[in-house]
Amino acid sequence: MLDLIRFSHRLPQYLDKAPIPQSAGRDRVGVLTFHRCINYGSYWQARCLIEGLEMMGLNAVLLEHRSARVDRAEWRCALQPLLPIPTRRDDLPLYKMKIRRFFDAFAALPLSAPFPLERPADAEEFPLVIVGSDEVWNLRHPWYGGYGAFYGEGLRSGRLVSYAATFGNFDSLDRLREPWADSLRRFSQISVRDLNSKRLIKDALGLDAELVLDPCLQFPEAIWNVGKEEKGSAYLAVYGHSFPGWFQNAVRRWADARSITLISIGYRNDWADEQSLDAGPEDFARFMAGAAAVVTNFFHGCVFSLVNDKPFACVLSDYRSNKLLDLTAMVGAERNVISEESPSLHLDAALGEPPGSAISQRITALRRNSSAYLQHVVQYTP
Repeated sequence: MLDLIRFSHRLPQYLDKAPIPQSAGRDRVGVLTFHRCINYGSYWQARCLIEGLEMMGLNAVLLEHRSARVDRAEWRCALQPLLPIPTRRDDLPLYKMKIRRFFDAFAALPLSAPFPLERPADAEEFPLVIVGSDEVWNLRHPWYGGYGAFYGEGLRSGRLVSYAATFGNFDSLDRLREPWADSLRRFSQISVRDLNSKRLIKDALGLDAELVLDPCLQFPEAIWNVGKEEKGSAYLAVYGHSFPGWFQNAVRRWADARSITLISIGYRNDWADEQSLDAGPEDFARFMAGAAAVVTNFFHGCVFSLVNDKPFACVLSDYRSNKLLDLTAMVGAERNVISEESPSLHLDAALGEPPGSAISQRITALRRNSSAYLQHVVQYTP
């Protein structure tokens, strides 16, 4: 905790950077999401959605919400990501550098004027506000859960819609109750990125929400542009943490049999050969583009594998099982989910070759559907 306090005293130089100015106009769109997380997937989904909307001819900005409570929780997690395992002292400078690189990346995004997350009515007014992607509706999120802004409360907008929103590990068996269901009735159009979220919306609102792609899969151009600097090489990318022991052992045996180096990015995994803990968001994109294959237990580890057409193997965790199972089912990549029952056989199949044409065709079809939804959203007039 002392390290967090000391580190936070040096952060205002990053947090107080002025937002990139944006011109006013009828086509100005605000996007509300988790763009300030020290998380590669959160950053890239925000950037890809913004740049995708810009390619559609819109002037899109991220709604720059601020919260001291959220910041403290976010930085604590970034400095101690493996809790209850304490962070090694020699890793702390690397995690701090990672955080600073994220802050530099945040500052380069197109941002609205800042406003307190607790007072969404203080945010700028937009003709259209798009909520999502990411776990914006996850009431179990450890620090964002329960903030009404992500349910549209208090936002000043002509229209309110969602794109690729998700409830995360808030399971459809739990049901979405009032006042949250009532808040979602403010949305004129709703799209989600997973089947669990679709079921929750159907149960709560009686609405068939559109199923769309995560922005990284829908608008991968920015990822490709950064990643094209790297060429494939003989390393296996490890993205995630707290992998089960049986999975670690299976991956280790697979890599050793092929003389492939295991490199972990963003988080310490002692069973990997090398650690790259201080990587920023663009470093991550290059790292994933350059890998021979990927092993992960994170949603965006799978997404970036699909974006880059890389062989990948994922293992489920309690927090991310909904997202991983639904994504792989949507695109037909169920074989890439590894179980303990037959890890070696499944791992060989998952890492043996890239996703393939059938998965590519499914992603293309979903991309068309997602594009049609967005075109309808931005052209809609009541």
